[in-house]
Amino acid sequence: GDLLPADGVLIQGNDLKIDESALTGESDHVRKSLDKDPLLLSGTHVMEGSGRMVVTAVGVNSQSGIIFTLLGATGDDEDEGRDRKG
Repeated sequence: GDLLPADGVLIQGNDLKIDESALTGESDHVRKSLDKDPLLLSGTHVMEGSGRMVVTAVGVNSQSGIIFTLLGATGDDEDEGRDRKG
């Protein structure tokens, strides 16, 4: 169950299965291969196999980063609205 830290494109894989339930809600593991569905998304977990990928996006530019930004979960405005004493 390694967590993928970035979005990327699979360039080498060996019977790779990914748990994408964190992003899609789908509980079935998704088989990834070079010729069919080579996209790997950050926040998902490797359940079986191994592979190498070329990183295409990290942080707020990744698919999970975009979702968190749209949900307002970045934490940037956490202190807004609070009284500051100093």
